[in-house]
Amino acid sequence: MLSALLGRKIGMTQVFGPGGTAVPVTVLEVGPCFVTQIKTVNNDGYEAIQIGFEQIKMKNVPRPELGHLGHSLPLLKAQRKRLQTHQQEQRAKAKTEGAENVEASSADNEAQTAKTEKPDKQIQKLLKIQANRQRRPGPELGPFRALREVDLQAGVNSEKLQLGLQFDVSLFRVGESVDIVGTSKGKGFQGGVKRHGFSGGPKTHGQSDRTRAPGSIGSGTTPGRVLKGTRMAGHMGNARVTAKKLQIIQADPEHNLLVVKGSVPGANGGLLMIKKHVMR
Repeated sequence: MLSALLGRKIGMTQVFGPGGTAVPVTVLEVGPCFVTQIKTVNNDGYEAIQIGFEQIKMKNVPRPELGHLGHSLPLLKAQRKRLQTHQQEQRAKAKTEGAENVEASSADNEAQTAKTEKPDKQIQKLLKIQANRQRRPGPELGPFRALREVDLQAGVNSEKLQLGLQFDVSLFRVGESVDIVGTSKGKGFQGGVKRHGFSGGPKTHGQSDRTRAPGSIGSGTTPGRVLKGTRMAGHMGNARVTAKKLQIIQADPEHNLLVVKGSVPGANGGLLMIKKHVMR
């Protein structure tokens, strides 16, 4: 089946092992996730599955995303107005068909044909769009708060999957190792002591106000410049971090909960991707 699911970090706690030792664990809410797109080698050049997590209300959702998820889209306001105007013109034309018909010159007929040819094509296009309001076959899904692409497990064929298929915590088992990908907490602009663990300067000989200063960064005449990658103060955190090979302690499919040993990146409530660990 799938090799990963989406979830959220609830928080950390501790459980007691067989010998009474306290084990720090993190509680995760994983799934349910729904298959929203199936990518194949013939169509996309590779095999992957797009999954959606946390269904939300349909408010301020972009039309392209709704169309991607199989929703029937109504016409836009301008398109609807253009179609209504055309229908009014057709009704007015039908009323006046029985009245006097004035013969027009061939030049006028050609000019009128040239003017009406383009709008007729537009109307045909609008009618076609109105008839086919669903952009792709299949069930209407979502919309979802998060869409991510995951790989399939080795030996699994994507033809066995279908749109709308649901996956939950039962994909994982107790004792299994997983890799958890998340976004670390943002710390803003930090100095070298906090960012890289520098020890700081001496606290004596008039250096009482320079303990956390970075000090000299030059390297003399050779090379006579600051080397790229030199550790300095700067932006810290808010980066993609992967915690590897975390053991699953408990799994509760009924409440979509997963308990893993150790800590995972990010703050409580942060979005996570829980992937099956693969030995490389």
